[in-house]
Order: sequence, then structure tokens, then C-alpha cells
Amino acid sequence: MKIPTMLKHKPVIVSENYGNVDGRNAYKSDAKGLSLGLAQWNDRGKVDISAKVWRYTGEKWSRQSEELPLHRVLDLSILICRTMMYFREAYRYDKLYDMDNTQIDRVGLQGDAMTVEICTDNEKIDEDIKLFNQVLSDDGEIIGERLRTLSRLLKEMGY
Repeated sequence: MKIPTMLKHKPVIVSENYGNVDGRNAYKSDAKGLSLGLAQWNDRGKVDISAKVWRYTGEKWSRQSEELPLHRVLDLSILICRTMMYFREAYRYDKLYDMDNTQIDRVGLQGDAMTVEICTDNEKIDEDIKLFNQVLSDDGEIIGERLRTLSRLLKEMGY
């Protein structure tokens, strides 16, 4: 299925078979494609690029398709990696987190730091964190494959 090119997001690089590799949703995903292109929020004289996940309902392109600036995609990747590192050791806590110190890390970015912490505002955090941990474990192979690929590419790029 071809990604639309007549909408505000203007694809430049695409993966139009993403639905075949979308983790546990492979071959049955509504996320049909990924693209990198010119952002839909560009103002005259200011051009940004973004990543977009294209969803298709079976009848039309979905309004739930997401577009993110590239730095946010990378910030999410950083958050995922830091979270996975945390959960390797979380078994040490009865509730999988230290109730007296819910901050996991502060990751330095652009002169400040992104705080990574347990969301104790979630009324069901004690149940949800166990489910989250289980899904991370269940999806370990899928996530690990992507992290190994990312690691290899970053090394090839000199990072």
C-alpha cells in the first residue's frame, strides 16, 4: 500500500511494508508505513523534517497516524533504552520500584536533563508496573533485535 504524498506531511524516505514487521502486530498491523519527510507543521521559511507512522483502517488513512520531529523519535529511543536498563535490576524492589526514590535517572541533553522516573500519579502503578515488566520480558526478542540493529548502525556511523 502506497503512503499518501498529497497530504501536509511530504514523505521523502519511506518504508511502505512496515505492517509486515510491526513487532507482534506483524502482518495484521494498522501501521502500514513509516516515513521521514517534510513536517506538516512547517511555516514559511522554516522547514523541519519529521518521522511519521502511517495507519490505515482498511478503508482510509487514519487520523491516528503520528508525526514526530526526529529529535523526539531519538528522545523516545533514549527513554526506551534507559527504561530497559532500569528493569534489568527492578526485581530488587518488592514493587519493582523504590517508593522512596522514584527517579530512575536524569539524562543530560542540551544543557539540562530529561528526568526518567516511575509515574506514581498512576493510581494503579503497582499493578501496571508488573504488567509493563512482563510485556518487556515477553517482547525482549523483538525489542532486542531492533536494539542490536540500531547499535550496529550507530557503530557504522561512528557513534
